[in-house]
Formats: sequence, C-alpha cells, structure tokens
Amino acid sequence: MRVADLVGSTLADLGADHVFGVVGSGNFHVTNALVAGGARFVATRHEAGAATAADAYARVSGRAGVVTVHQGCGLTNAMTGIAEAAKSRTPLLVLAAEPAASAVRSNFRVDQDALARAVGAVSDRVHGPATAVADTVRAWRIAVGERRTVVLNLPLDVQAATGEPAAVPPAPLVRLPRASDQATAAVADLLAGAARPVFIAGRGALGARAELEELAAACGALLATSAAAKGLFAGNAWNLDVSGGFATPLAAELIAAADVVVAWGASLNMWTSRHGTVIGADTTVVQVDLDPAAIGGHHRVDLGVAGDVSSSARAVREALTRHNPGYRTDSVRLRLGTDGRWRDVAYPDDGDPTHIDPRTVTIALDDLLPAERVVAVDSGNFMGYPSMFLSVPDHHGFCFTQAFQSIGLGLASALGAALARPDRLPVAACGDGGFLMGIAELDTIRRLGLGMLIVVYNDEAYGAEVHHFGPGGHPLSTVMFPETDLAAIGRGHGCAAATVRAPADLAAVKEWLAGPRDVPMVVDVKVAAGRPSWWLDEAFRGH
Repeated sequence: MRVADLVGSTLADLGADHVFGVVGSGNFHVTNALVAGGARFVATRHEAGAATAADAYARVSGRAGVVTVHQGCGLTNAMTGIAEAAKSRTPLLVLAAEPAASAVRSNFRVDQDALARAVGAVSDRVHGPATAVADTVRAWRIAVGERRTVVLNLPLDVQAATGEPAAVPPAPLVRLPRASDQATAAVADLLAGAARPVFIAGRGALGARAELEELAAACGALLATSAAAKGLFAGNAWNLDVSGGFATPLAAELIAAADVVVAWGASLNMWTSRHGTVIGADTTVVQVDLDPAAIGGHHRVDLGVAGDVSSSARAVREALTRHNPGYRTDSVRLRLGTDGRWRDVAYPDDGDPTHIDPRTVTIALDDLLPAERVVAVDSGNFMGYPSMFLSVPDHHGFCFTQAFQSIGLGLASALGAALARPDRLPVAACGDGGFLMGIAELDTIRRLGLGMLIVVYNDEAYGAEVHHFGPGGHPLSTVMFPETDLAAIGRGHGCAAATVRAPADLAAVKEWLAGPRDVPMVVDVKVAAGRPSWWLDEAFRGH
C-alpha cells in the first residue's frame, strides 16, 4: 500500500470525519484515501478558506479539524488560517505535501517546518514507510490531546513508497491534572468569604458548564465568559454574558465591583479584561488553567491554580462547607432582568433615509431568526454588533476567530460551523472588506446548497481605520471605497439577496427564512457609519 494511502486510511480510522482542502498533485492520493475511509471531503476554492473552515468545524463540533494542501504554495496560501487556529489552540491537523528531500531546486520548496513554527503550530513529518502509521498517529494525538495545530509534512517520495498496513494502537488513558488540595482549599476559602464573586470562563472551560454552574450557585457567583466562550452560560439567570470590551454597561459595573474574580480556562487578556480596567484594582484574582505557563501571562493574579477546569471546579465545590449567597441578591437579579442585554440599553438611532443603524438591524435580525442558530463573526469595526446583539443558544452557536485579528475569515468560518451543526441556521456576519476578501468561499457555500444567511455590514470602507485615523485629520482615501452592490454580487453567485437600508427591507429576509432555504442569502446592509464602534478605543490601545 502506498504511504499516502496508509496516512489517509489511518486518519479515517482515528476519527477524521471532515476534511477541508484544495487538491493538487501532492495531496491527491492522501485525500482520496481519507474519502475511501469514510471522511467527507469539502473542496474549498482557496486554501485559506480550507484552513479557516476546518478551524471553525473543530471549534463548533468539538472534534479535530483536518486540512489537506499541496506542497509549498498550498501551505503558504493556508497560513493565515493556520495561524488563527494555532493561536486559538484549535485541535487541527494540516496534511501538507512536501517536496522530496532530494528535490533541492523544486519550485515548491520552502522551509515548511519554519513556516509552521513561526505561527505557533507544531511541525511534524511522516519519515518513511516503516513509521508512517506511527507518525500519523503521533501527529493526530498531539493535535487532539494537547489541543494543538499540527502541520504534518508528507514528502512526495515517502508518499509514493510502499508500506505495510498496521493496526492503530489504542489511545493511552490520560487523566487531566486536578488542582492540588492546597490550591483547592485556598479557592474554597476565598469563595466562602466573598461578598461579590464573579466567574469568567474561557475556551478552556467549554466542557465544564455544569460544574461551574453548580459551584457558582453554592458561592453566589455571577457568570461571565470571554468572547470566545460566548453562549456557555446561555439561559442562566445570573449570566452576565461577555466580559471585557463587549461587556454591557451593567456587566462591566458588576465585574468591576467584584471582590473575587475567578478565571476558569480564560487568559484574562487585554480584550477580556478591557486592558485591565474591567477588574478592580482591589479585586482578588484567581486563575485556573490546565497550562501553568498561562497563569499570569496577561493579567495580575493573586492565586494561580494549575489544573483541569472541570475536576478543579468539582473539587472546590466539595471543599465548600457552607452556602454563600454572594452576589446573587434580589436587586442584582432585577437589574439583570431589565438591563442585562445590549438591546436593553437605550441608544440614539443614527439611521437616515439611505442607511440603517447597525444596532437597529441586528436587533431586528435577532427577533427574526430562529433560536437554533450558529453565528460566525468576521473581524472589523462592525464585529461587536452581531457578537453582542445576536443571541446564541450555547457556546456551540458562536464562532469568533479573533486570535490573529485577520479580516476575511467570516465566510469560511461560517462554512465550517454550518457543517459542524447542520441542525442550525448558519449566520455569517461580515464587514464589506472581510466579505470581499474571503468571497472565494461564497461559491463553496452556494455549491454545497447551504441555507446560510450572510449579513454584510457595509460601510464602504475599512471602518476601523476610518474611525482610528479620521479624527487626527489624516487622509482616508486608502481605506474608503466607492459604493458596491453586494446583493448583485450575491445573485451572480446563485444566492438569494437583498439590500437593506431600513427595517422594512428585512421583509425579504423573513420571506427567505420561511422558504426552503436551499440557497444562501446575502444581505447587503447599508449601515450608518458616522460613529465608531464603542469597543474601538479599547481595541486600538494595543496598536
């Protein structure tokens, strides 16, 4: 059996069920072997879309994503998506063909190991026929077990060699480390005496909702998340939603007044902590993380706890000897019921006869769309509107690719999310810049017949730069564009489409929602762009 076939069949046996990529001569056989083993291959129009879609698929499904690319240029095309996945600790395996070691003058030759390492991915390789299965299993288990993005290089001469099939060895039983008894007791003591405790859960806590809610109920803690973990506590009466730059005024007030903040699997980076301003100077800060190196990396920490979030939260709950009402008072419950969502916050509507306020259109869409949805948000000036005004049913309903802060990932993210949750309405939220940058995957979405709603917040500019540099009197012609009919572009791709300048124009969306949804719909929202997004001042502090 060819080594390429061995690699593909081994990955299928390990559980690779969706593979995203662009097939060339270097990855043709390994991709076909995956398909023969039962995996679904999703042919994207660009490798960047393949990497991003696989990343989103992994985030939303909870299973590892797989990407397959040609040697050299196929890998470089995918690098932005790989960087986003690596920075997000997404379990992702990139199958990258590689020129043979002897092909020193190959046009495709680049240092693929260095490329992977440069963006924080792990670089590995299939070394030969005798080790092909073991090499493949090792790369897969690093990706899954360590939540890493792994680039598995497949030299062409090794792929063409003949090897013997081998059984996949059983996975070792790995028990994640629990917090030490001393650390558990220290956290329990803090929570037992806290008057205003708040939990902030991040991506590392996504599997621990039940444990965190039980502990929070016992100690009276309010619940918040990082933006990446939005939806984790959806439906909980004590949910503050997102901490940091996207926090509601009430959430920011309550978090700032906390006497104890416990970060569970959250880095407390500058976004989640709003550059440190959302957490009070006198607040006792605890950080619980599986990775000891992550503790205190972004924010001061008074007590660091190394351990798995689920088991650590369970242990702290067992160590609590009495119930503490904490922050869960009648007055806080009342305020959360009346002012707990962004849509509860009054705002001056900036719409005019030809432009709609982005808050107004997003609130209207939230009311129109079915509750079972999965929302993928691109990056840009607009991104807070869908992130904070569109509700989601749980953390599987929100995909937020902001670790690398690239625009243009929204469409591909929505593609991966849609395939991970085919039972939900997929919603892609993009700015006009990001939509047009990633437009290659609009064809993929249409070709697959995905009933996706694509909402484009169109301010005819790179709006973040307009609002960043405009007040300083700088020329803005480099970041502004003439009006573009994005609805016409959508129709040209075979999509349903509408242009929205006023709430009444959403009737077309309502009609599409009521229909078979057998084609995507592009909604070109002409947004009022007179003021910057409220989070921009915070965002640009880091520039």
